[in-house]
Amino acid sequence: MTDTPGLPDGYEISTDRDRIDVDRVHRWLSTDAYWALGRPREKQDRAIEASLNFGVYEAASGEQVAYARVLTDRATFAWLCDVYVDPSVRGKSIGTALVAAVRDHLQPYGLRRILLATADAHGVYEKVGFRALPHPERWMALLLQPEV
Repeated sequence: MTDTPGLPDGYEISTDRDRIDVDRVHRWLSTDAYWALGRPREKQDRAIEASLNFGVYEAASGEQVAYARVLTDRATFAWLCDVYVDPSVRGKSIGTALVAAVRDHLQPYGLRRILLATADAHGVYEKVGFRALPHPERWMALLLQPEV
């Protein structure tokens, strides 16, 4: 695995679903994330409920500043999605540290792969070991809604 920077001082990561600021996460994703624009709150709530959630928080205030969620069987596969860092803290390596924490959290399960999709953050994910699919011609998708 690739070494990555830790969180800057004054921030912490948690997988405690009860700490997720669901209003903030919904606002971030439904208004500012190209892949989730217009996502209804009820759908976001269902996604949070069915996922392994990661939040980054300012330690002093407890304010959430970043989010990621993972769908996984905890045996062979995981899908990393909805990774979002508040614009006010971008550039501090919080996103890289968050993705590294997800990777490290999932490591003990012995998964075969963790997948994700991104239009513009390849560099963040490459820092923690993600690479383009070695055989993309083997992969298929059933798109039930138009692609973003």
